[in-house]
Amino acid sequence: MDTAPDTVVVGGGQAGLALGHHLRRAGVPVAILDAHPRVGDAWRRRWDSLTLFTPRRFSALPGLPFPGDPDGHPGKDEVADYLARYASHFDLPVRLGCRVTSVRPGPAGGFLVDTSTGSLSARRVVVATGAFHTPWVPDVARKLAPAVAQLHSSRYRNPAGLPGGTVAVVGAGNTGVQIAAELADHGRRVVLAAPTIGPALPQRWLGRDVFWWFSRLGTMRLGPDSRWGRRIAAANPVIGTDVAALLRRIERVGRVVDAGGDEVRLADGGRRPVDAVVWATGFRNRYPWLEVPVTDPSGAPVHRAGVTDWPGLYFLGLPWQRTRGSAVLGWVGRDAEVLAARLATDRRADAAAPLPVG
Repeated sequence: MDTAPDTVVVGGGQAGLALGHHLRRAGVPVAILDAHPRVGDAWRRRWDSLTLFTPRRFSALPGLPFPGDPDGHPGKDEVADYLARYASHFDLPVRLGCRVTSVRPGPAGGFLVDTSTGSLSARRVVVATGAFHTPWVPDVARKLAPAVAQLHSSRYRNPAGLPGGTVAVVGAGNTGVQIAAELADHGRRVVLAAPTIGPALPQRWLGRDVFWWFSRLGTMRLGPDSRWGRRIAAANPVIGTDVAALLRRIERVGRVVDAGGDEVRLADGGRRPVDAVVWATGFRNRYPWLEVPVTDPSGAPVHRAGVTDWPGLYFLGLPWQRTRGSAVLGWVGRDAEVLAARLATDRRADAAAPLPVG
């Protein structure tokens, strides 16, 4: 393991591992800090039936194919095991059980990084924790009676973890739709609170997986400022779920604006009694340990393709960071390669700089 890293990577998921691989190849000393006890645990803790949209041929990190049927879709535990295998295969310097508590500017430049296992310094820091680390639940959730079971989608595991009766799923992105479908498959009464649902795309079209088409058409390379990139980001398509068939089996209602007792209250004035609520309401950016002014008032990183205005501080693995694929397992390696090249260039420039006089 590197004892004096040039670069510290915060986060040992797919983004951090891909970057670590490229930095190692470039000869840049790196330490990858991961709060979990095992590589891949962030995936292991997701719901039991979670399956990737991307087939295995499009789910690999740089340098190591994803094992198994290339046209099949891996489950979340397969992904976790693959990431652990990746770290081992390339002997990546992952420091497990190492929770970052502070990243702050160093007195002579660079950064001081405090963790649950000690402190270290680095010339550069890359925040590779992704965008799905702080679950968000609306304030109205506090108004529901204690008898109503509530959990964020990040804590949902399977239908058995919820009481019988009516379950409201609030939010209709891919996660909300998939959970609603699984609950309906298990005979639950489901109310899907979704003012809008993105366009539904089949998993396969004309005999090919939809991501085969995305790859061939260049869709995953679209940038966030391109015309089609903006349209796709705004549409937020639902992939692989037959939404029309689902809506015939459940009740769909509009936006939840309030709650009280055992009821959720809707924007159109309607009310629905519920026994449980799954809040599929997404995540918020939150970096309480980042003591460098690189976020906006909402907590979102301010960057250009992952590069901040603070010298030596970068982000990796954010949705639409450089392209549509920036936060997708099989494409994050491309962003990692670009960033690693920049970090290696910066390191060479540091080495070539003249020593201070006096």
